[in-house]
Parts: sequence; structure tokens; C-alpha cells
Amino acid sequence: MRIAWCGAMRPYASRVVVQFAVLISANVASWVPQQAAATPAEVSIRWEELGHSGSVEVDRGTLARINAAQGVVSGQSFRFNDSSNARVDLSIEAATDRGALPTLVTVKTSPRGFTFRLQDVDSEYPIFLPDDRVIITQISDARSFAEIVASIKRRGGQTKLQQIAVSLEPTYATSAAINRTTKAETWLGLGRDIRTFRINPELESFQPRFAGYDTPLPETPRQSATYMFHFGRGWGPRETTKRHLDEDVLPILRGAIDDDSMHYDVTLFASLERSALTSENVRGTDYLVADAHGHGHMFTPAQEAAEQSRESTEMNPPEEVVLYVRAVATNRGETPQYAFLRTATPSLATPTSPKLSAWTFDAATGLGFYQSGRVFACTKLDNAPAPAEENSILLRPGASTVLEFFVPHRPISRERGLALMRQSFDARLTEARTFWRTKLSTAAQWHIPESRIDQMTRAGLLHLDMVLYGKEPAAPLLPAIGVYTAIGSESAPIIQYLDSVGWHDTAARALDFFLEKQHDDGFIQNFNGYMLETGAVLWTLGEHYRYTHDDAWLQRIHPKVTKSWHYVRDWRHRNLKPELKGNGYGMLDGKTADPEDPYRSFMLNGYAYLGLARTAEMLGALAPAEAAECLAEAQALKNDIRIALTASLESSPIIPLGDGTWSRAAAPWTGYRGPVMLHADGGNWFTHGAVTGRDSLLGPLYLVFQEVLATDEPMANDLLVAHSELMTSGNVAFSQPYYSRHPWVHLQRGESNAFLKAWYGAVSALADRDTFTFNEHFFPVSAHKTHEEAWFLMETRWMMYLEKGDTLHLLSGVPRAYLQPGATVGVTGAASTFGPLSFKVTVSEDGKTVIATVDCSGSRHPAAVEIRVARPSGQRALSVVGGDYSAAAETVRIQDFNGSAEVTLTYP
Repeated sequence: MRIAWCGAMRPYASRVVVQFAVLISANVASWVPQQAAATPAEVSIRWEELGHSGSVEVDRGTLARINAAQGVVSGQSFRFNDSSNARVDLSIEAATDRGALPTLVTVKTSPRGFTFRLQDVDSEYPIFLPDDRVIITQISDARSFAEIVASIKRRGGQTKLQQIAVSLEPTYATSAAINRTTKAETWLGLGRDIRTFRINPELESFQPRFAGYDTPLPETPRQSATYMFHFGRGWGPRETTKRHLDEDVLPILRGAIDDDSMHYDVTLFASLERSALTSENVRGTDYLVADAHGHGHMFTPAQEAAEQSRESTEMNPPEEVVLYVRAVATNRGETPQYAFLRTATPSLATPTSPKLSAWTFDAATGLGFYQSGRVFACTKLDNAPAPAEENSILLRPGASTVLEFFVPHRPISRERGLALMRQSFDARLTEARTFWRTKLSTAAQWHIPESRIDQMTRAGLLHLDMVLYGKEPAAPLLPAIGVYTAIGSESAPIIQYLDSVGWHDTAARALDFFLEKQHDDGFIQNFNGYMLETGAVLWTLGEHYRYTHDDAWLQRIHPKVTKSWHYVRDWRHRNLKPELKGNGYGMLDGKTADPEDPYRSFMLNGYAYLGLARTAEMLGALAPAEAAECLAEAQALKNDIRIALTASLESSPIIPLGDGTWSRAAAPWTGYRGPVMLHADGGNWFTHGAVTGRDSLLGPLYLVFQEVLATDEPMANDLLVAHSELMTSGNVAFSQPYYSRHPWVHLQRGESNAFLKAWYGAVSALADRDTFTFNEHFFPVSAHKTHEEAWFLMETRWMMYLEKGDTLHLLSGVPRAYLQPGATVGVTGAASTFGPLSFKVTVSEDGKTVIATVDCSGSRHPAAVEIRVARPSGQRALSVVGGDYSAAAETVRIQDFNGSAEVTLTYP
């Protein structure tokens, strides 16, 4: 497991990990200096209900005295009968005062034990666990249990989730108004081919790149290929550049630059050098060669040899990918004004000397040459060779001038440069639009009333497609993640979204990448030491089968699937060690993401369970005996994970909540007590811009998403509330928010406000608001991060339609504004685990009638369909035809669904 977790930091991630991710063990106290003992603390534990019994353990301190006036004490154990006052008083001598390692007190009692930090006990703010009806306060606190609870309630506090539940429904605008604004470079390319261009947000420079790596040139040996251009007079006091995508969704970048009265309309896109841009003419790049050009890639010796044998051919295709750029300068003033237009020239941080010898511009041809004689740019001014690199042109009011330049990904010969000069910008632009529109036309069509989100679903699909690298038409595709190569965990939402929009063949080819790179023993590890990829890939294979039920495909991949799940099984069996009982018995060990934490983490094991469970499901009909064996392993692993989590929740210090109550929390792995960000067992845990990373982005809440925990069981509640309170701002996780799966948990629990708070909050802060490009982190690194974008797309998909058991839920998380008068929301030609799906919900112009139609008529259609019809005003329907209406839940349930249905709701 290498570093999928910190994207753009990966080039330096190994250094970050060394600096910030100190590896420690649970007995870290041995190397931390002890402080002088403080005055014994007098603590009182009080239960509202009678009949409790248990024991007390103190770590980093001494239990000097335990007293139960109405009960029986034996050593460190206590017991009360049903008529006793259930109160235990403790006198504890702390080994440390307020040092790095707090004194921990664990109370083991039925049905659930708990742990608290001795230093946290305060009679002014008592510890109150409401589900267990227990209070921990100082002995001097003379109040009764009921009086303490009443005083807490009088404060009127709320948890973060309680505040969100009663607040106004968030919108993109309200979220964007308080969140940071992200600007990201724009990637332009063709898809399948690793030759891309990165355009900076100010529209003044770009870099040709091979997937995640720079383009080296012999002409500029001290740096990678970088080019500068400029339209207008230069940087001034105002922000004058605006950007958007062509037709709002296509990977064709449009810019508008206003330099007082002079306006520049800019267009940039990638196309081929000679051939027409069609899917048939896009050759693509071999997946292994593409893999070698992604950060963090890992090869076996055989894979490395295969890549080397293909490198030369793949890196020297018959024609170049070209960046086509046009600027139309128009004088919008009332008097003549100058337009300033500078074509692309090399940007040399360490220029050769003298500077002018690095390149030359030929006014006769409009070609820019390196010293080698190779052409790096072809420039036209008003459809003739440009007379110079820089041009100042006086324009009458209303007049325009046009500068065009074409830059091949790598320099070309003079003859090819002259041929490139003859290309028509307009013809190439028309081709590019047709090329990308055609791709979109083959995918599910979203109908979302919020134009920004509607556009982002389509633009996002093309962003994913642009970095799917592989040879056409049928070879494996590398589902890259921006500059990083494919990762079994981070590529999962990319592949699953491809399936959701009906691109099943593309999804299967992306899965083939991982199967082709599978090790001989079944292990799947493609990225920088990450150990969770095998389980995550098995899960995504299972999801693909749920969408397609493609038995021929399953028959083809069956031997590889068997190898991988056997690898997980054997890995698990190596950990069935008696010494691990109660501390990760039967759980897999290994690095989960960027931080060098080779522990028995809950996220790693949750993906292993999910992969085994989906494998058993896939193989049920094809190989029933094997499926039964796999399912038994999955259930055994699930049981061991739950045992370990129960122990972690018992031994981890409880945390305070905003309403005055306290909650259990858990560590991200076994052998540590509590969220590592709280340092109960010491260590340095700050990484990737946040102290919350390991607990939030890689923590135990994943077990809900990974189906180890039910969404509404007590342990899931504990993890969700602790995560919300400690590890979010505005219900958005820190640093790399799309590594946190709590929005899915909210949707599953019917918490639409909490879901929308997280959904709008993350996208408004992490995605470029003009071009929809996602960064990886809130700090400005790693643009075009398709893992983040794919999770946003999957969350949007779940918001629109979500499978739960045998029921299909529609619109369970959509904003109320989506059902305002005159609105239409739905999807055409989508894919679900129940088969092909189309649905449409239409609100009449007067808002008094809502008509919903659903078509999921394949052989696997759901047993029931539930549609949430949440109106902006909160109105309840007067009458409903076609289903059973719940006014409280604002839903219509279509029971005994036969594949198609229509529902009509009438409102006052």
C-alpha cells in the first residue's frame, strides 16, 4: 500500500510520512518520560439503573481505593444487587499529570464497558453516556443522577449532527459563500492516450505531460517542457480572467479576459496532428507503459520487463497530440485600442546563454524552432503566418483580430510543422465537440434541475474518461487517478460510476487492468505499498457483476478471482494466532494508505471482508461449493473485526459532544486506544495537512460502508457521532474529504440534511467552480484528481437512486429545491443493481401535481420502489394514486413492483 491517500503529495509523500507519521506501539509509555505524581483524583461513577457489576482497571496510575457503599467490592471488582444504589467511588493516583500519556480508567461492565481519561473528569462538565445511563463526576458532586442530567439539558447544547438536522437545508450557494475557493489547472487530452496538456488557471502557461510525469526534451535538458503565452497587457490589480468548459461540460477550455475595453475570447483543446479526431483514430497507450508513467506504480520483475519491451513503440507513435489555441481580441470601447497577443514560447527557468539562441521564430512561416531545428509551435495571425512572437495591433471600435497557435506534445520536424500550419482551427474544434458529445450520448442522461450539478455529472464522466489509458479498442484500461496510477481502492468509485452510467464494457476493461497485474499468488498491489487493493478490487468485481450479471465475463475471470480470495484467506489464517486474542485475532495486517502504519486497521480488514462477501455472491451459481467456503471466511473475518471493534470502543477514551453528553470512539487499528489524534497512547499523527487524517479518512467508520456494521446499530451510531464531532467542519472531513464515507451513511439512515451538508460542502470547496476540476486536498496540490471526482459522482448517483436490499430508493437525498414548481428530475438509461433504470419526477407549473414514472423492467427488477417527494414548502400530499404514502417520511412506496409504475401526488 503506497500512497493513494495523499494524491498530489505523492511525489513527496514518502518524505511526508517520515516526517509526520511516527510509528509507535501500544506500549509507547516505555519511552516517554514520566512526570511526578499528582494529588489522588476522587472520581464517582453512577448508574441510573440498578444491578450493575464489573471491574475497574487503571493504566498509568494506581487505583488506591474503590468503594461501593451499597454494593460488594472485591479487589478491583464491584457488584450491586437490584436494590442497591449503583455508585462506585474511586481514588486514583495518576502516574502523570497532564502529560502526553493520560491516565486511563477502564470500567468493564455489561453490556458495554467504557474508558475515560482521568484528567477529563470535571463536576462542572460531568461525563454522561446517555445510552448506558451512566455519569462520571467528582466525588464531591452532591447532585443526584437526575439533577446532573437536568443541568446538562438546561445548557441547551446540541451535537453537530443535531444542529444540522434542525437547520435550513443547505445549498451550493450557502456552502460556497463560507467555503474556500479552489482554482485548479485544467487537463486537456483525448482519453486512452497518456499525452495530455495542463493549462494553468490564469491562461498564460501550459505543460505537455505523459500521464503523471513531465515531458523531457533534449532541447531543454535542465527542465521539463513548459510554455508561456499571454493575451492582454499583463497582471494588474483586478482579476480579469474567467474560465468555463465549452458547452459547459466538454473538455474544451474557454476563457474570457477583459483588459479594460479590450476583450479576449480564448479557446483551447487537444486533438490529433493529422488524422480526424474520431474514436477509431485514437490509438491509445499500452496499459503497462501508461502505468510506468503514473506516480506510485509498482511492477513485478515480469511486468517491468514487459513494459520495457513496449516502451519504445508506445512512446513514439506515428503522430502527435496537439494543443490547439485561439484568441479572438475584440475592441469593445468607443475609440481605437491596442490588442496584445503573445504566442507560445518555451519557458526556461534556467535559460541557455545567450537566451536568444534557445529558440528562434521564423516570421515567414510562423514557426517556432528550437536550436535542434525541431518545431515547438505554429502561429497564425488572422489566418496568415504571424509576423512575430509578440504582436500589438490597433483595432477600431468593434473590430477583432485572431491569433491561433498549435503546439505538438513534443516538437516535430519543419515539414510536419508546415503541414500543421495548414490545419483549420474551426474544423478541429468541430471534430473535438463531436468526439466528446458522442461519448456522452452513449452514457446515462441525467436530468437535474440544478444546472451546475447537472453539468458536473457530464463533465465529470469525461474527466474520468480522459485519464483511462489503454490501447483501443479492447485492451485493458488503466483507471488513473490524476497524476497517480490506478489504485484498487481509489479506482473503485471510478469504475463503479462507469457501470452506473451504462459503460459496462469500459468498466470491465478497467477491471482487467488489475487482473492482468495480479501477482502469481493472487495478491493485487499496484500502488506504492498499499495492502488493501486485493479486497477493494474483489469488491468492485462483485459490484460489476451486480450491475451486469455477465456470466461469460465471470467464467473468464473466475481463476483469477479464486487466486485473489485465496490470498486473502491465507493472509487471514496467518493471523489466527492465540496471542492476538482480543487484539486483532484473525485480522489482516499491513499498510492501508500513505502513512506508514502497518497495523491491523479496520479499513484494510473491512475491504477484505467486503471483497470476500462479494466474491461469494458472484460465485454462488457458478461454483456453489467454493462460494460457500468463501462466504464462511467472510463471516469469520466479519466476526473477528466486530470483536476487535467492540474491544476498541471499550478501551478507547470517551469524548465530549456538543449537547453535553459523551460518546464512545475507536482507534483506526487494533492495539491503540482511541482516535490517535487524541494521543491516548502517544505518538505524532499530523499528516497531509490535518491531525484528523488517520481517524477520519482511514478510520473505523469505514466499517459501516463496508457492511461490517449495520447503519443504525449502536456501534455505528458511536462512530458516526464521534466522527462528526471531532473530525469534520460543516460535516466535511479535513484535508482529503472524499476519503470519508459518512455521506453514504447519512443517506442510508435517511439523514438528508446531513448528507447535503457534506455533499455541498465538499464539492463547493474542493472543485474548481469554473471548470469543475477536483483537487485532491484543500491545500493546492494534485489537480484532476479523479478519485475525488468519482466519489462526488457516486454520491450524486446515490442521492438520485440507491439500492437497499430488495428496494430501490429514488431521490432519497435530493434537495427540496429539486421539486419546486415546474421542475423535472430523473435519469434516462442508467444502470442499477436491479438492471437498466429510467425514472422521471415532474412537478406541474402550479406546483399542485407531481407525477413520477419508473421503468426498471428487466428480469431483476426490485420488489419495491420508494420515492421521496420532499417539496420545498414541506407540504404534504392531499391524495396519492399508485402507491402507499407516508406523510411523515414524505415518501411513496410502490409495493409488489412489476418493472414499471406511475405515481400521481396532488397538493393543496
